[in-house]
Amino acid sequence: MGAGAGGEGEGKAAPAPATRVLVVDDSPVDRKVVELLLRNHKGGAAPFHVTAVDSGKKAMEHLRLMGQESLDSSAAHANELTVDIVLTDYCMPEMTGYDLLKAIKALSSPNPIPVVVMSSENEPQRISRCLTAGAEDFILKPLKTKDVQRLRNCSSATRPPKDDAGADAHQCESFSSSRKLRSDQNQMAKPGNRSQLTGLTMVLHASSIEVSHYLQFLFKFVLLVYAVLCLSELLHRWSNGSVLSLWSA
Repeated sequence: MGAGAGGEGEGKAAPAPATRVLVVDDSPVDRKVVELLLRNHKGGAAPFHVTAVDSGKKAMEHLRLMGQESLDSSAAHANELTVDIVLTDYCMPEMTGYDLLKAIKALSSPNPIPVVVMSSENEPQRISRCLTAGAEDFILKPLKTKDVQRLRNCSSATRPPKDDAGADAHQCESFSSSRKLRSDQNQMAKPGNRSQLTGLTMVLHASSIEVSHYLQFLFKFVLLVYAVLCLSELLHRWSNGSVLSLWSA
């Protein structure tokens, strides 16, 4: 009986460690929305442990403090201090999300912290800029339930080793690459479209100028012909004496 109970206890899998997310957003409402979404997510996977700050400077202070304490602490305590992923807003005062992204990537760490940028504006230039700087993903605000799995895929806590041949090993990387490729294609296509529109505008403008000059010339020509006809008619009547007869009458 006791052996059976022991067998059942050994058969139970250990709970997955929580995914530690550092949320950075200057908007209290947006921070609260992200916290509630992550903490209340029921996806059958590991829960989220959320730490929220309101500026990029506080995020860097937290990461530096975390790194210092992890060096001075035991392995178990250092694991508790680890941040698995940083989720930062793009538009923030003083230190933007892009600046925070570059600062995190510049930290001398053997395991760089994944960074996901979120923004309410879907601008190809902004997306390409962040992905080029090393962002794992770019998510549009407000965050939705389907975006939670994207965060899990990008997190260092749930990402498989890079040498793993599984399809999920590079899901976040492949998504970022495809987004970067699409944004780069949009950037490459935009100058061509702009040049074509500019050329078309210049042609239409030149054509309108030519047409206006032609109409002015045509109007002057018609007016001149009409004046010549009137003058010739007047001379014809003068020569026939009709003008004098009308004047005498």
